[in-house]
Amino acid sequence: MAVHIRLARAGAKKRPFYRVVVADQRCPRGGRFLELIGTYDPSKNPGALAVDEARLQYWQGVGAQPSATVANLLRRKRAAASAAAAQ
Repeated sequence: MAVHIRLARAGAKKRPFYRVVVADQRCPRGGRFLELIGTYDPSKNPGALAVDEARLQYWQGVGAQPSATVANLLRRKRAAASAAAAQ
């Protein structure tokens, strides 16, 4: 079973809100998932990403692969955090 860390869409029409979930790759985008590890709200400027880092590290440690979008969001969050720490 290949496990991925990806976004599951929620929210109303034209008002997207995403959950960061760990899911089997065969399940549909908004379908069943193994664990909810965070949220992403693109309507905020910049987009608000909240992830449980401990659970993210656990799932990556057991082989879960983040989707391209989630990997990009995590990279941007870590870059912003390091830039804020440097100031």
